[in-house]
Amino acid sequence: MEQRRFGDSDLVTSAVGFGTWEMSTTMYGHIDVDEAAKAVNMAIDRGITLFDTAEVYGPYHSEELLAKALGNRRNEVVLVTKVGFDYDDTPMVRGLNSKKEHIIEHTEGCLRRLNTDYVDLMLIHWPDHDTPFEETMEGLEELKQSGKIRHYGVSNFNIDMMQECQQYGNIVANQVGYHMFDRRMESRVLPWCMNNGVGFMSYGSLAFGLLTGAFKPDHQFEEGDWRGNGVAFNLPLFEGERFKQEVEIANRLSVLADGYGKTVAQLGIAWVLDHPGVTCALVGMRNERELEENVAATDWKLTEEIRSGINEIFDEVGVPTYQNLDQVVHVARATGARRNLRD
Repeated sequence: MEQRRFGDSDLVTSAVGFGTWEMSTTMYGHIDVDEAAKAVNMAIDRGITLFDTAEVYGPYHSEELLAKALGNRRNEVVLVTKVGFDYDDTPMVRGLNSKKEHIIEHTEGCLRRLNTDYVDLMLIHWPDHDTPFEETMEGLEELKQSGKIRHYGVSNFNIDMMQECQQYGNIVANQVGYHMFDRRMESRVLPWCMNNGVGFMSYGSLAFGLLTGAFKPDHQFEEGDWRGNGVAFNLPLFEGERFKQEVEIANRLSVLADGYGKTVAQLGIAWVLDHPGVTCALVGMRNERELEENVAATDWKLTEEIRSGINEIFDEVGVPTYQNLDQVVHVARATGARRNLRD
């Protein structure tokens, strides 16, 4: 498995990371939790060293299930988790909160659920515009100095936000959505991360399932599956005619990939990793078949011919890829927008 470094830090991980949003058990419809847990250990055996989770996945379920699956292998992996939400007693998300004491308190909860003394990389999940970034960075620095986190970073932050954070600390990563259907990060965010020593983690690397070959144009999402809302991080990826066009693209990409003895999922992962600014592509892995498929994708280096073929398919079908939108589309308030606040 190829290893990549997070910017200027000493944090080095596998190019593909194990994403555990699906292990929340509340947002992706039904999954076989036992099979997903088995996939965790098989992933380690095959060279995957980064495992990404968050307290909001569930909330709390994903961290607990990941800890159980890791067992005594925790020290073999790089653990990434995220904080920055308020919850009620249900627990349900009430809003964003990145105040210093809140971050410290919720990091303690993450450590308990993950059954570990430290987290390798702690991220602020979404920008909290009611809390000065200076205060948030102060909390992260305190956690780092106490040894409870090794490194820290952000998620879903734009350039201005990262620049302000860097005045008060040292963020080593930004985790943002990036895949063939959503290229918003290519214009400014990815180049900025490359030029400023900040690692870039892509989530949704398989376009939240569009690049798995799992969908037909008339697909109906299960109750509780967040994609049933139609909107994915402010883009209409699962809405009506646009969704049908995207399924057509996925089918044509599958034919392209098959010509090279690969799958459309492997094409999606290889495409993300092809960008020189990407440190790690996060991918959900629910079973051994998906795991083997994802691991094999890291050995595929795309040619200019393949990249051109991909773009031609998008152009012919007429689906935008949004690369001209040069900022992270973030949400100022969590209330009323929970569907955009989960990854």
